[in-house]
Amino acid sequence: MEWLAALEKLIGTEKLSTSSDVLASYGSDHTEDLNFPPEVVVFPESVEDVSAVVHYCQMHSIPITPRGAGTGLSGGSLPIQGGVSLSVERLNRIIEIDEENFQVTVESGVINESLQQAVKDKGLFYPPDPA
Repeated sequence: MEWLAALEKLIGTEKLSTSSDVLASYGSDHTEDLNFPPEVVVFPESVEDVSAVVHYCQMHSIPITPRGAGTGLSGGSLPIQGGVSLSVERLNRIIEIDEENFQVTVESGVINESLQQAVKDKGLFYPPDPA
């Protein structure tokens, strides 16, 4: 597909996959018996990557489904219209822990357990987890 080649050019071959195993995996979550594989899984590593992919897909009417860890139970991360599954798993950096104001700035793919450990190391606690 022409648009897959364009995405590869935009963000690099190493940041996307069309492997049948990967597509099958990203076509499901913990919802029983549902599988809607995308045509490509994109693994952006920066805000610029996300912006480039979203802009391109918007300009070409390609559906995008954002995906976190894929642990959902209601199918919210399933790409039911195909297109692009936009994984945030590589956007996993803790940018700042502001101990004075009890604020944390993170990227969207940070795992709660990683955040819990990072604030614990500073003598703090992230109260929304466990919820």
